Amino acid sequence: MRLVALVLVVVLAAATIGEAQRRGGGGQRGGGRGGFGIRPAEPEDFDGTWQFCRVAFRANPYGDGGGWSVDYPRADINMSIRLSELTKTTVGFNGPDDPKHVVIQLTDPTLFQCPFIMMTEVGRAFITDPEAEALRNYLLKGGFLWGDDFWGDYAWQAWMEQFGKVFPPSQFPPKDLPKDHPLLKTVFQIEGVPQIASIGFWLGSGGGTSERYEESAEPHARAVYDQQGRMMALFTHNTDLGDSWEEEASNPQYFFEFSTKGYAFGIDAIVYAMTH
Repeated sequence: MRLVALVLVVVLAAATIGEAQRRGGGGQRGGGRGGFGIRPAEPEDFDGTWQFCRVAFRANPYGDGGGWSVDYPRADINMSIRLSELTKTTVGFNGPDDPKHVVIQLTDPTLFQCPFIMMTEVGRAFITDPEAEALRNYLLKGGFLWGDDFWGDYAWQAWMEQFGKVFPPSQFPPKDLPKDHPLLKTVFQIEGVPQIASIGFWLGSGGGTSERYEESAEPHARAVYDQQGRMMALFTHNTDLGDSWEEEASNPQYFFEFSTKGYAFGIDAIVYAMTH
């Protein structure tokens, strides 16, 4: 475990200094948040390689948290680059240093081109009935959803109310990953989901990691399985994995304390999802 962790730190540290954040102006999108405009994915965007697919969703007025674009696009870019560097996954690139990544809505036909989709700040998400039906079909046909970065009991309940439109929790209950779950040793040997705060909270609180303090003191990785026992969805609650990717080059201490752990868990989760 120590050797694997050391290799991850060395590889990421060497690459971080030179590359990933320098690519913030990647070629396929210009303008908009973080220097990127946003357009929906189109069929020609997909060529059989792995691409980071981010879901754009409506905001729930009774929800909790930010919007779908939190951590976009740097988290998508940086994770794509690290996945290509640290595994043999065939990640799609438009050109040198410019990984392909797309934004979709749940009712887009291109949803089924994405074997992996990610939603950020899901405590704020609102899912319509047509979106719920599309997501249900997607997951039952072999797709995988990862929901990240929502904090506290209210955000969890808000998300469960929305995801309950997709699968009734009485029939498909989210279950905490046990420490011996295969996901946690897919590529890197880890003991569970790390608690990672946004870099702004971490700096402003003098190194704190629980953004809702006592209410969110314990991070959770919970999964939803189909009737055959395949993991369809993963929810990382009381933690912000995406920020550890987005902000990997913003602060050396944040990188060593959080980005290494965030990439280890993230790569394990993605590779597990793609192989099970």
